[in-house]
Amino acid sequence: MRAAVPSVPAVLCGSAGLLLLLLRWRRWRGLWRKVKEARERQERGLEQMDKAARSFRQQHPSVNMVSILSLSLPELSKKIQDGSLPPEHVFYAYLGKALQIARETNCITEYMEESETQLQHTKPGEKKGLLYGVPVSIKDSINCQGHDSMLGFVKNIDKPVAEDSVLVQVLKRQGAIPFVKTNVPQSLISYDCSNLIFGQTCNPLLYTRTPGGSSGGEGALIGGGGSILGFGTDVGGSLRFPAAFCGICALKPTGNRLSKKGVISGISGQKSVTAAVGPMAKDVESLALCMRALLCEDMFSLDSTVPPLPFNEEVYSSTQPLRIGYYETDFFTMPSPAMRRAVRETKQLLEEAGHTLVPFELTNVDYSVYNLCLRGMFADGGATFLKNFEGELEKGSLGVFLWLAKTPNWIKTLLSWITKPFVPRLSNVIRSMRANTVEELWSLHHEIEESCHQFIAQWKKLNLDVMLCPMLGPALLIGYPAKLSVAVSYTMLYNSLDFPVGVVPVTLVTDEDEEELKNYRGYFQDWWDRTLAKAFSSAEGMPVAVQCVALPWQEELCLRFMKEVETLVTKKNMIV
Repeated sequence: MRAAVPSVPAVLCGSAGLLLLLLRWRRWRGLWRKVKEARERQERGLEQMDKAARSFRQQHPSVNMVSILSLSLPELSKKIQDGSLPPEHVFYAYLGKALQIARETNCITEYMEESETQLQHTKPGEKKGLLYGVPVSIKDSINCQGHDSMLGFVKNIDKPVAEDSVLVQVLKRQGAIPFVKTNVPQSLISYDCSNLIFGQTCNPLLYTRTPGGSSGGEGALIGGGGSILGFGTDVGGSLRFPAAFCGICALKPTGNRLSKKGVISGISGQKSVTAAVGPMAKDVESLALCMRALLCEDMFSLDSTVPPLPFNEEVYSSTQPLRIGYYETDFFTMPSPAMRRAVRETKQLLEEAGHTLVPFELTNVDYSVYNLCLRGMFADGGATFLKNFEGELEKGSLGVFLWLAKTPNWIKTLLSWITKPFVPRLSNVIRSMRANTVEELWSLHHEIEESCHQFIAQWKKLNLDVMLCPMLGPALLIGYPAKLSVAVSYTMLYNSLDFPVGVVPVTLVTDEDEEELKNYRGYFQDWWDRTLAKAFSSAEGMPVAVQCVALPWQEELCLRFMKEVETLVTKKNMIV
């Protein structure tokens, strides 16, 4: 019997399929080559840091690096300004320490070698900005001329930007020396810190915990002592999570108090939930010095959309007693025992210091999370976010989320309806991911404005100056943030409202907290609540923070309140 001869169409189809597979394989091989090159560049940068730091130590063996690293930013800046501490001593002290923390936590993606050139051009006697000679670290998504802003995407490798962001331009004009860029999670829309290119960043205080995100590299580097001042962004807590998880301070300003020109967003064009760029440092006074430096004529002239509001020293330095609202829970994400204790103990310290504490009743947070925050972030059904992942090698931990973004509205509606009786929170998340019409989006924007006015009206009715709020903590185990997107409720609320918020560490997790955590059930007693309890566990000794909130454009009052909290906690710890 004669064998069947394949038809011409079958041969052509088979050949086309084979060619398609070959082209796909070649493309994937090219992408992996780019990843390898980026990792090699990262390693070369670390080796260059090591070489430069060792060379300096050999030439200047008497320089006390430990002493330099122990100084606060105001102390360090003063010594540089008066000439008692050469800028190169500071630079190489932090270069060596940054290298150590990078090796331990994988927080640095790129060394900016031109920083050494900038240091050499720092001349005695020239006009000195407020940050003269201060080495600063920069989040990956903030543009620095000649360097990639990758956001964890392979497609962004080897695409150096042509111009510094306005923030970096102002920093340089104030004498600061940007010297490293730091790691972020793929897409930025996460409060962990991992991507395919550079891998996982660890918490410097405990390597099994996440440093937070999306400014996680900054949190790890500063928390480990490898940078004295750094900059990140925040659209749902991305400055505040790393600060709280790594035991440092951060300020999320009102969205437009500092320029975002040249700062890359995870979801370009999204305006419903307000993003902000802000500083991170070990203490509040460092943040205040930073804001003094940035709120200058250069900031306002380089970006005319930034209101020309210089730093209000009178408000920051005031000692008048404050009227402070507070709450222990948002009734959506049950606080861990340590979170609740952090608020209670801080409240007591503030009352003992002569401030008035007033209970604030937080209502409808679940509605805000689903219908204002999540729906606002993904008002196009996730289409813009989804485009970021086209052609990428890996989708990280966002597979289900991206599948949902691809799904038509009618399927989302059906899934939301099916899951509602069994997993109501999942049902609401699915529903909030529906694509909106223009009319629906405008209605949403109106609703966001109204919710802000109502919140302010409640604030004014109680005659409050500021607010004390919980901050998610302690740091979750690595990998858990991807499973617990609903836990952003404590932070994202203030992006929706566009209020300035600061984070201050106030306590550490105790054995008693751990024991009490065994009874943690959550408000919904669903899979998310059970998972959050696991993510919190075994964190004895890890820091826990509070949030300090002020009304829009009142960053100075926010910082003043943060400073008060920090001072009282420090005094208490000294007595203990």
